[in-house]
Amino acid sequence: MVERQLKRRGITERAILDAFRAVPRELFVTADLAHLAYADQPLPIGAGQTISQPYVVAMMVQAAAIGAEDKVLEVGAGSGYAAAVISRVARRVIAIERHHELAASARDRLRRLGYDNIEIVEGDGSRGYEGEAPFDAILAAASGNHVPQPLIDQLRDDGRLVMPVGDPGWVQQLTKVTKGPGGATVRENLGGVRFVPLIGAEGWGGA
Repeated sequence: MVERQLKRRGITERAILDAFRAVPRELFVTADLAHLAYADQPLPIGAGQTISQPYVVAMMVQAAAIGAEDKVLEVGAGSGYAAAVISRVARRVIAIERHHELAASARDRLRRLGYDNIEIVEGDGSRGYEGEAPFDAILAAASGNHVPQPLIDQLRDDGRLVMPVGDPGWVQQLTKVTKGPGGATVRENLGGVRFVPLIGAEGWGGA
C-alpha cells in the first residue's frame, strides 16, 4: 500500500509513510472487510460513516504539514484510523466524533492498541473543541458547506486546516486554510474528493 498507493502518488514525507506502515488498518474495519483493508478505497464502519481511503488521509496529513511537536484536532474520528496515523506524526491528537457508538468503540480500540497520545471526544465537531485550542493543525473528515469560523478561530497563528467543502453526494473541493497573524487566512484548493457530510451547528442540518 505504501509503495503503490502513497509514494507513487506524491506522498514523500518519511514520517507519514512510516506512520502508515506502523498502523494496522485491518484492525480499524469490521472483520468481514479486513481483506479489503489495504485497498485504496473508503470502507463502511457503521452509522452511515466510512473510513477514508489511505491516499486521501495521507494527502491531508501532508498538506497540513504536521510536525512532531504539533497538537492536532481531527473532526470526524470514525473508527480512529486517521487519528492513529496522525498520532505517529504529531505530539498529540484530539479526535471528535458525534456518533456515540463510534466514539466509544474508537476510544476502546485505541486504548487496547496502545495509542496513548490520542483523546477521543464525543460532540459536534463542526464547532471544534475550544477546551484544547489552539491547535497547530485541524483536519476534517467530513464535507461542510463552508469552512466553519470556529475551526479557524481555534488555529494558532501559522496553523493549517484541511477539509472538504461542497455539497453531499457531489465531488467536493479539498480546501487548505492557513491562518496568518491577526487572523488573516490564505486558502488553497487541493482538488476534488468525496466525503460524508459534516453534520452540526456549522455544517449541514444545523445543530
